[in-house]
Amino acid sequence: MSCRNVAVLAAGVMLLAGCQAEETQLQASEIAYEPFETSFVETDCPEERCATVEVSAIHFPDSPELSAHVRTRLLLMGQGITDGETEWPTDSWEAFAEAFFEQARETRQYATHSASHVRLEAEAMARHDELLIIELDGYVYHAGQAHGMPLTEFMVIDERLRQVVTLDDMLLDDQEAAFYEALIRAHERWLRELEQDDGFAANWPLHESRNVAPLESAWAVRYNVYEIAPYAVGQPELHIPLDELEGIAKPRYLGRE
Repeated sequence: MSCRNVAVLAAGVMLLAGCQAEETQLQASEIAYEPFETSFVETDCPEERCATVEVSAIHFPDSPELSAHVRTRLLLMGQGITDGETEWPTDSWEAFAEAFFEQARETRQYATHSASHVRLEAEAMARHDELLIIELDGYVYHAGQAHGMPLTEFMVIDERLRQVVTLDDMLLDDQEAAFYEALIRAHERWLRELEQDDGFAANWPLHESRNVAPLESAWAVRYNVYEIAPYAVGQPELHIPLDELEGIAKPRYLGRE
């Protein structure tokens, strides 16, 4: 064995009490969820250079499909930016950890300091109008790198449908171009807030994104590092007010029905 599982399912007495209290307040259409934690540490490795995988996710006790969806997306994020030639396991935390540790052992041949690390997180970001928005976060660091790679994705669950919905599901037919125009305006506002000039926009141009969270007051569009700004800026988030999405998005996802 090259890894050991050091924690499974956050289920202390206080935590369980908190989950039970939350479930008693759920509306009929709301989907119950609870926290899930596990972590893995590489074995048979140099002291202080053992790779680790940490998971702080969400489990849906009444929906194995949604639980699997969260796991799959987090494990895809845990691969970081790859060349696409290697397919890592996405159906098992343990299998993913083994694959990551195998890569860490190869990396250690060339890196003389630090330890490879993956942190994967999922938490409820917002809940309104029978929509549950989950924020998925990943951080991947390989030994020897100057810094790790943070990644964020939104997962939108329509609790009426009891399924995950995408941007295509939330937009009216043939409104993709109109949505992008609204995104351009949001980007212009963001640039003004940063007090950046045309040179910045030219070096870091906007591009389309499908990473959208339909919040109560606006739709949030999150970009990862290096996508529209340098690493130091972090993960930019643009906001499109709901009134700008009238006639573009389905009323259901604007809190209109």
